[in-house]
Amino acid sequence: MGAVRPWHGAVSLWHRLDVAARDLALGLLFLVASVLPGFRDNGTTIGDVATRPLDTLGVVAVALECLSLALRRRSPALCLALVSFGFSLDQLCGYHTFAGTALAIALLSAGAHLRRNRHTTAVLFSVAYVPLAVALSRIGRGGEPTSGFVTFYLMLAFAWGIGAWLHATRAAEAERRRRVADDTRAAERTRIARELHDIVTHHVTAMVVQAEAARYLTAAPERLDDTLDAITDTGRQAITDLRQRLDLLEPSHGPGRATVQGAEPRTPAIGGLRTLVEQTRRAGQPVEFTEEGTPAVSPGSADLVAYRVVQEALTNALKYDHGGLTTVRVRHTDEEITVDIATDGTGSRAPSPCGGGRGLAGLHTRVDGLGGDFDAGACTGGGYAVRARIPVGGAA
Repeated sequence: MGAVRPWHGAVSLWHRLDVAARDLALGLLFLVASVLPGFRDNGTTIGDVATRPLDTLGVVAVALECLSLALRRRSPALCLALVSFGFSLDQLCGYHTFAGTALAIALLSAGAHLRRNRHTTAVLFSVAYVPLAVALSRIGRGGEPTSGFVTFYLMLAFAWGIGAWLHATRAAEAERRRRVADDTRAAERTRIARELHDIVTHHVTAMVVQAEAARYLTAAPERLDDTLDAITDTGRQAITDLRQRLDLLEPSHGPGRATVQGAEPRTPAIGGLRTLVEQTRRAGQPVEFTEEGTPAVSPGSADLVAYRVVQEALTNALKYDHGGLTTVRVRHTDEEITVDIATDGTGSRAPSPCGGGRGLAGLHTRVDGLGGDFDAGACTGGGYAVRARIPVGGAA
């Protein structure tokens, strides 16, 4: 273990270095190899130009080919130009050093990291290769056939092609990650919008109905006080729920603070249905509530979705069948939660904010996302019914 830690430390230090410094190390490796006697006769040779010993100009050519690799990722076009110039000196003067291999590295790097003018760069390089090949064929000893120049060009094109493939692969992966991030953000915005819709619609509808009823209770002070207390309680609950949802948008004021202060969890438990029903009754809506079975130990998102189904249905009952009897039946099993809500159609339309069906559409999407069934529609004898079967254990 003691030997592993220094190794990891060295790797970490290497990755913290500037990219040019790391690429320079590759260039220095080629430079050292180019001056070693063992690599003297293993350099790149094209054009059959007579080999001559390394001199000052040869050192310049080797330095251009090797040290320019420090720019292969930061400035790939400049790197390719410098390495190509050094390679031309290397071949035309007959040095034939190992540093000529750097041309393939520069081409691969340009294909992989060049972002603009990629096609222009490839064309310019190809055009520049033609006069080099012509010059080498003229000053050479005539042992290099035309097919040799073509083959060497194809090898260089292959190096560029590998780099282009790496570029396309990275671009595709970056695009995939961007789409995933966009989809994730869109899904989160949609989820928060649904939560806010459920909270605001339910509480504001109850407050509007209660406030409207208070107009007719001036002759009964006790009942008026109860109604005003109900409005106050509903408003406070709405503020609490909104704060919990807005904490999702501002995490620094969210989970940590709520945990310290012992606040209620963000997700309403299925046990909160009785409180929800009682709030609706206080708003003047008669509700018969029946709950059967025992909630599953790990319901996943099913309990939240069931809560929202009941909440949306009771909100619609307050809006469109105010005063009519509303029945709520919730049945728990180990596999699913079944919710049935229906109004009898004997009530009146309350003077409350109108909706556009967004709540029911959102519930349909949520239930479908858990693999359940959702249905909402008018009853034959009047009224409206909402039915949902929600498998437990899923995540919305």
